[in-house]
Amino acid sequence: MTRKYPLEKLRNFGIVAHVDAGKTTTSERVLFYTGMSHKIGEVHDGEAVTDWMEQERERGITITSAAISCDWQPTYAKDDPSKKHTFNIIDTPGHIDFTAEVKRSMRVLDGAVVVFDAVAGVEPQSETNWRYAEEVKVPRICFINKLDRTGASFERSFQSILDRLSTKAVRAQLPIGEEDAHEGVVDLLSRKSYRFEGQMGIDIIEGDVPEEMKEDVEKYRAELVEKIVEQDEDAMNAYLEGNEPDYETLKTLLRKAVIANDVFLVYTGSALKNKGVQLILDAVVDYLPSPLDLPPVTGINPKTDEEEERKPSDDEPFAALAFKLQTDPFVGQLTFFRVYSGTMKSGSYVYNATSGNKERIGRIVRLQADKREEVEEVYTGEIAAAVGLKDTKTSHTLCDEAKPIILEEMTFPEPVVAARIEPKTKQDQEKMGIALNKLSDEDPTFKVSTDPETLETIIAGMGELHLDILVDRMKREFNVDAELGKPQVAYRETIQGTKEAEVKYIKQTGGRGQYGHVKINIKPLEEIEEDAKIAKNIDREDHFEFINSIKGGVIPAEYIPAVKKGIKEAMERGIVAGYPMVDISVDLFDGSFHDVDSSEIAFKIAASQAFQEAAKGAQPVLLEPIMKVEVVTPEQFMGDVTGNLSSMRGAVESMDDRGNAKVVTAKVPLSEMFGYTTTLRSMTEGRANATMEFSHYAVVPHNVAEEIKAQRG
Repeated sequence: MTRKYPLEKLRNFGIVAHVDAGKTTTSERVLFYTGMSHKIGEVHDGEAVTDWMEQERERGITITSAAISCDWQPTYAKDDPSKKHTFNIIDTPGHIDFTAEVKRSMRVLDGAVVVFDAVAGVEPQSETNWRYAEEVKVPRICFINKLDRTGASFERSFQSILDRLSTKAVRAQLPIGEEDAHEGVVDLLSRKSYRFEGQMGIDIIEGDVPEEMKEDVEKYRAELVEKIVEQDEDAMNAYLEGNEPDYETLKTLLRKAVIANDVFLVYTGSALKNKGVQLILDAVVDYLPSPLDLPPVTGINPKTDEEEERKPSDDEPFAALAFKLQTDPFVGQLTFFRVYSGTMKSGSYVYNATSGNKERIGRIVRLQADKREEVEEVYTGEIAAAVGLKDTKTSHTLCDEAKPIILEEMTFPEPVVAARIEPKTKQDQEKMGIALNKLSDEDPTFKVSTDPETLETIIAGMGELHLDILVDRMKREFNVDAELGKPQVAYRETIQGTKEAEVKYIKQTGGRGQYGHVKINIKPLEEIEEDAKIAKNIDREDHFEFINSIKGGVIPAEYIPAVKKGIKEAMERGIVAGYPMVDISVDLFDGSFHDVDSSEIAFKIAASQAFQEAAKGAQPVLLEPIMKVEVVTPEQFMGDVTGNLSSMRGAVESMDDRGNAKVVTAKVPLSEMFGYTTTLRSMTEGRANATMEFSHYAVVPHNVAEEIKAQRG
């Protein structure tokens, strides 16, 4: 088999936007105009091809990225087969809870079409998506959609792109009319108007610029041309002398500027009313890069630890990045990957450089949303999915074993919301473990753990909607019924003072009695230097130290382990509110025994009672987990954010700038953080986001400790 099309005719791009800006509606038009579907499915009818999961259709939002392959013949070259291009398109989610899907898609795309709602302009998730694209330097084209809506304004939306995202944005089109009067668009570079007629706007009617728009067109066209000629000194000099470069030269220079991220072109239209989408596809062909336009991908050779690169060519050694796993009810696990160099055949073996294992490629499928086409071989630049990979996870590198390389791994945000999950029946118990493993393999921001104290299963994700969807998927895809509980905090207890205690445990029954007598001293555990030697009589564990100071055999050696065991069991039960006790040093310094009546159980009980008595008098306190919280917020909400953190017993540690945003770092108790994501979004019009991670344990203030004690009863 050989490649059907040359590499320079390939475009890998994503459609990204804030939730409800019209990404999926735009994708559906793309499928229709490229001949992939014969009718247009609408999101509001639950009929969209790329929203193929039941949960997506019910909620009218995109949850997983859908990959589509299709061909496009530019509208200006309908009769020239040599101009035909192949597209791999990924329609990504816009909801903040599924942000990992956007992040991983950006990593494997060469370009992006960023869709904006003409009424709202730049929205919070648009800013996050733009930031992800900036991180990996993906060239972008902007599409101001929904120009037919009441309240739509091209100029206001364009201004929000300049203010919030980039000053490099420049108009490529102007709309002919807005709201109900929206008829079409004017292309600034060619000075032509376009109206869309016939079934689903399939007939494009080219015309002259309307008389009333000529002044604006010339004004904004001059802005665009100035941006273009800045790319080339000769063109700049000629332009300043009054000689504008010809149309084809301008297009060539503009392509160079877009690929270098020096210019972001802004287009407009209404996907729902079938206006402007075909011209976006033309722009993808004209201005977004093919794999050949981008620098070679770099990675580390695991044998030498040296950096190597792979050029985008079928003749280079094979290298691909697995960027997504998906459980498919019909074929099992699908591993999506992007080929950066070389080719791969189905039935062949590949080397997973990240794990060090070899894997056999069972079948290779190219995806058309939820339908799939089996292929024998994939080539450089392609995005496909493999069936049958057992050991490959998100971000692993697949490559040629003779020429190994590890491509840069993707990093994902840490989960911010956790809850316990319980199966409804015994049968669900086993199935739940399998389902949770598969779902956490698919989604790097979904974590599963077991609480060591309660042995409950804890799941953590990016938000409450995220966890709800995952529990819903467990029910539908894995037939597991499970219930989500409320989030819990793992408190601890410790002491702040020192105290001695003495207990004689004497029990006389008929026959042999029980006798155990211990004297102990307890104090807070002190940190010791790593290289400091610990005395032989000190038994040190995590958060606990046992010192055996018995001299002259006043307690026989065989009873010492029982004393330690009794103390540890008492520590598990706690003194203040029944939580485990930590960071305590116990010194056993005296006691006595009875030749006949002493036993291990007697010393264990005596030690346990002595510890409880001492702990009550050693200023016992409750400890709570403190989280390090980072909030990224626009400047105007800074006061609200810091005030709110302070009201949650938080201590603000620093305030820094990051681009146009402010970053607040604080230490806040975990118990105050539940529901914070929702509070933060409502407080900042949804424009701020927060991440948190465990920092340390700290003493709970007295009034809060009293509330916790009361709840524990």
